[in-house]
Amino acid sequence: MAKAKDTKKEEVEVKATTKVEVKEKKVKKDKPAEKKSTKTPTTMEELLATAGYELNIPRKGETITGLVTGISRKAVMVDIGAKTEGLVAEKEYAVASEFIETLKEGMEIDVYVMTEENEKGQIMLSLRRAMFDKLWGMLDSYLENDKAVSVMGAEVNRGGMIVKWQGLRGFVPSSQFGGEFAGNIRDLSGKSFEVKPIEVDREKNRLIFSEKLVSEADTIQLRDEALKDVEVGQKYSGKVTGVLSFGAFVAVEIPVKGEKVPVEGLVHISEISWEKVDDINKYLSKTDQVEVRVLGVEEGTGKLNLSIKQLTPDPWSIVAEKYAAGTTVKGVVSRQAPFGVFVNFEPGVDGLIHVSRTSSFGELIPGEDVEVLVESVDAEHRRMSLGPVLTEVPMGYK
Repeated sequence: MAKAKDTKKEEVEVKATTKVEVKEKKVKKDKPAEKKSTKTPTTMEELLATAGYELNIPRKGETITGLVTGISRKAVMVDIGAKTEGLVAEKEYAVASEFIETLKEGMEIDVYVMTEENEKGQIMLSLRRAMFDKLWGMLDSYLENDKAVSVMGAEVNRGGMIVKWQGLRGFVPSSQFGGEFAGNIRDLSGKSFEVKPIEVDREKNRLIFSEKLVSEADTIQLRDEALKDVEVGQKYSGKVTGVLSFGAFVAVEIPVKGEKVPVEGLVHISEISWEKVDDINKYLSKTDQVEVRVLGVEEGTGKLNLSIKQLTPDPWSIVAEKYAAGTTVKGVVSRQAPFGVFVNFEPGVDGLIHVSRTSSFGELIPGEDVEVLVESVDAEHRRMSLGPVLTEVPMGYK
């Protein structure tokens, strides 16, 4: 009886198993089988597509961010996501050679696509744009941090010297060369020398350097300290270092930390004398010792604005009293002008005989003495009107 039960149980298990197997077969039969591609990739694009890799196809004229993968003595390889690496070579390599020295494998840089894939499967790239971006950024930093750079002297013009720095062209004005090279800047052509940027303007492509800020750094520092002690109105004794058409340069010595520091200033032609100055050389010569008064300090250049005439009283301050209207005075014909003749009475004090009144004097020759009548005085505007001396009382005079 027990045997019969066991036999029946096994039969039930077999039937259950059979149902499961049949169900599984039915499910497999109902589910459509996935078709496997039997096509073999024949191109790089197809091969990358099977791997799920999206291929980037760079176009000429694009600027792309890439990864430096290799640097040699003749080329730089950059991964720009194309099927081949981009190449910076030949002329583009030469132009950016100094910039390339700063690159390392693994760095991200911006590159300009010069050509699409050529017959050799190469994509030619340029680093110029990335190079200039970085160089101008470096110059901004150097200017901010007062850092020197080495430039190459290129050519000399009337204003100074054009220099080259890592593919960029800059300018060093004549006034920005130290005493060692002043007047001899041609000696620096084709040579490298240290400078500091003093103006960096990428939008205007303007790059100005100073050699003096490097070669005379210690002197300039002392000068800046000396200028802190200078006050408007102070008097100094100085030496004339140069005479030009617009004024004279005078170097004064200012005591700083136990030593005298030379600081240069300008005496403008209008500040040499109270009288009109046409030729400075008649008043000053190089190496002359002169007394000057400080009018102000020019910000940025650190130069002094000086005056010689301010050490003496302004003669026009007493002209209204000394040459009152209605008085007769003697003077010297100083110069002629289209609108009249000037007569000088003392340094800095001239009166004008208007052209409409000159006929009363006859011929007026510069250097000759003449007696005139002061008709009016405008001391504020430094004007004096002159006329002929009256020999008789005019009609209607009371």
